[in-house]
Amino acid sequence: MESSESLQEFYNRTQVRVYPSCLSNSGLGHFNVFSRDNCALVTPYSRRDFYKVSLIIGKGKLHYANKWIRVDRPALLFSNPVIPYSWEADDDNQTGWFCLFTDEFLQNGSRLGNLQDSPLFKIGGTPVFFVNEEQQKTVSDLFVKMMKEIDSDYIHKYDMLRSYLHLLIHETMKMNPAENFEYHQNASQRVASLFMELLERQFPIDSPESYLKLRTPNDYAESLSVHVNSLNRSVKEITGKTTTQQITSRIIQEANALLKHTDWNISEIAYGLGFEEPAYFTNYFKKQTGRTPNALRSNLV
Repeated sequence: MESSESLQEFYNRTQVRVYPSCLSNSGLGHFNVFSRDNCALVTPYSRRDFYKVSLIIGKGKLHYANKWIRVDRPALLFSNPVIPYSWEADDDNQTGWFCLFTDEFLQNGSRLGNLQDSPLFKIGGTPVFFVNEEQQKTVSDLFVKMMKEIDSDYIHKYDMLRSYLHLLIHETMKMNPAENFEYHQNASQRVASLFMELLERQFPIDSPESYLKLRTPNDYAESLSVHVNSLNRSVKEITGKTTTQQITSRIIQEANALLKHTDWNISEIAYGLGFEEPAYFTNYFKKQTGRTPNALRSNLV
């Protein structure tokens, strides 16, 4: 079951800058623009009740409806309220910009017609456009102008922002959409794939100060915006193992690596793997492997 994120929920989740009366800030509809410098590396798979245009500079994987595409060069993404999507970054080097807006904002004096019927936002269309160096500069300049304008005191700034958004849309319509989407075979495969990638992203635990943020099936289901029963059913169907078994297997794999290749004490390893007490970790490890963490280390000497 995919959720639908509202504008207010978006602001609550991201904690990005908010303007007074931001949900109707333009007088008719809503518009805002942001840098991607501090964007989330993984976003929940869900619908949004607003439109969004992003210039993605950074590598990652976009899940969109029942398909996905690897973004390995600068790209424009056009998302609409009907189609659920999520973004998974491959690394921390994420830059660019994005703007979000409602239908009412763009349709104020617009001749574009219904946004969901437009080539960039229509259902079944291709939402990703890879840009060359010249196109990236053109689009970047438009976003920079938006960023400057929205912080200005100009009384007609939202008219200016609407014009910049129209320019951005028309510049994109000159481009060729991406064609190398791959399709998930079914919903279970998509959910299981998202879970396995999110699980792997929790590791490695690379310092005693780091710790595992997601530990239970409920944690992962909440992060992926799916019901835990749907997550459990999908993971079992696709991998043959339960969600708990997959999580446990990966935690034990990481525990073995930390015990063998670091000089951290057992308390530090336990904390890093999400255990409040070293004794809990010891019992957990022994139950899964048949020996205690200390016994494993003793055999290495």
